[in-house]
Amino acid sequence: MGQRRAEVLQAAIELLDEVGLDGLTMRVLAARLGVRASALYRHYPSKQALLDAMVAHLATRPADAAPPLDGTWDERLREIATGMREVMLAHRDGARLIATFHDPGGEAVAAFRDLVAALAAEGVPAETAVSAVDTVLAYTNGFTIEEQARKAGTGAWPRDRRDHAFRTGLDLILAGVRESALK
Repeated sequence: MGQRRAEVLQAAIELLDEVGLDGLTMRVLAARLGVRASALYRHYPSKQALLDAMVAHLATRPADAAPPLDGTWDERLREIATGMREVMLAHRDGARLIATFHDPGGEAVAAFRDLVAALAAEGVPAETAVSAVDTVLAYTNGFTIEEQARKAGTGAWPRDRRDHAFRTGLDLILAGVRESALK
């Protein structure tokens, strides 16, 4: 990634944290960078391409930042879901941003396939494995969207209650996958 492209991406993420997804416009971003909005389109052909790049950047685990995923399929899914939730919570409207992606990118597709393969290797039928991974990711995003909306509004939950509720829901999904895989 070129240096200027990386600067645009970083500025977009900082702006997201300050003004939220609704306030993140190409015009506001351009003003932040001291350029015309049209200059941004040299780096990202559309706002959607920028949003996709932001999602890919936030969702990518630096190789030296965390150990490689290993363990049983349910441990791997739990780790992915928990890590994804933490990334989303670290940024204003992070869950809504993740929900906007159109092109997940090769790395995200490969990670999805690896999780499906891990489930299949432990005897989970392929169709169930795909549904399980998709369901866990959708649950994580949906839970976190609601969590961030409540946090921004007047119905905020304390963090420990939110963590407990998230883990309980995830446990229910994983138990259902386990049960389905045994049939």
